[in-house]
Amino acid sequence: MSTLKELVEQLPPDLQDEARVFVEFLLEKKARKKERKLRQDWAGALRGYRDQYTSLELQKKALEWRGD
Repeated sequence: MSTLKELVEQLPPDLQDEARVFVEFLLEKKARKKERKLRQDWAGALRGYRDQYTSLELQKKALEWRGD
């Protein structure tokens, strides 16, 4: 089985450039995934309802409000 380098070398120069650009895109995409942090800005958003509903009722109500 050929290596990626060997396969790319078989391509004409314009397609080698296209392959390089695609590989750079994949590397950038991978780097962006690592940078992403877990968002928790929603935490505590329903705190004001804890005296009105049980946790199960609040869960169901939240789904209603979201439209699920």
